[in-house]
Amino acid sequence: MNPARRHGFTLIELLVVIAIIAVLIALLLPAVQAAREAARRMQCTNNLKQLGLGLMNYETVNGAFPPKSIQTGIGTAVPTTAFDWGTSARLLPFMEQGPLFNSINFSFKYLDVAESTVGSMSLNVLLCPSEPRREPILFRGYYYGVNSYAWCVGDWYVYGGMSGPPPRCGFATNLSRRLADILDGASQTVFASEVRTYQPQLRHCFGDGSGGTFPTLNNPASTLDLAASIALITSSSTFGQCQMIAEGHTRWVKGDSYHGGFTTVLPPNTRALGPQNLDLDLTSIDEDDGGPTYAAITSRSYHPSGVNALFGDGRVQFIKNTIHFQSWRSLGTIGGGEIVSSDGY
Repeated sequence: MNPARRHGFTLIELLVVIAIIAVLIALLLPAVQAAREAARRMQCTNNLKQLGLGLMNYETVNGAFPPKSIQTGIGTAVPTTAFDWGTSARLLPFMEQGPLFNSINFSFKYLDVAESTVGSMSLNVLLCPSEPRREPILFRGYYYGVNSYAWCVGDWYVYGGMSGPPPRCGFATNLSRRLADILDGASQTVFASEVRTYQPQLRHCFGDGSGGTFPTLNNPASTLDLAASIALITSSSTFGQCQMIAEGHTRWVKGDSYHGGFTTVLPPNTRALGPQNLDLDLTSIDEDDGGPTYAAITSRSYHPSGVNALFGDGRVQFIKNTIHFQSWRSLGTIGGGEIVSSDGY
């Protein structure tokens, strides 16, 4: 036998080795992906904590939390002036964004050409690492930065016009809540949560909720179950024809419900619209078109099984999609007098 002759791997041996490597990759890949998601979720938690810290510093300096937006007008008519700068914009100096805040003239609308530089900025503290769509949106010739976090602006009713009552949440138009106003307790009240950018929604829907069955959704003691609530929200008699858009939470500077806010009428990540089971939000009419306004703007994320939420005491907690819908609504109110057990979420 020739001693120089060398034996290589047979085809079967190579196939076995390849199969073993494939099995190992199949076993390791989910673990790697889970580790990456855990890291993204941790960064997301840190972003919300940063927002909470900025919020508390704002309250310490100003004696109250920032408003959702500022509008002027009479009654429920269309506001004569809508200064739509939102809560996040007002927190900038307390999140190490002093120069950006100083460049804002709050006497002008965020849509003014002079303010376009501020709106175009993308801020890491407002973007969850798990969010796949982080690119700015082109709107009326200018780009605007998107946001993965929003403020609780109501549990269904969000705005009653210039003369209407305020919503039952922490952030309202023309109103700055004090810490003493959180009668349910800061640890029992959700202030902010995750949302998805470019969220599809139906808005400018007919009907303002001034009568009929709309107000029942505001009552945490209501006997309606989740399915009945969804049926009321999506019924054709309630909303009629609506405008379909896919730009929810694409302008972080703006304070209206579908850009800077969310509501707790539906649990996190609820897919609501009829047999299609679509992932849509709903707004009766825009706040800067008058009032009253009702909205189902659901907290959503790309994390498995739930969302991160910032509470009034500064802590961030992961809220599962399976939370009871009445518990979630109760956590959105500041003075509803509800009792929510800690094991309920």
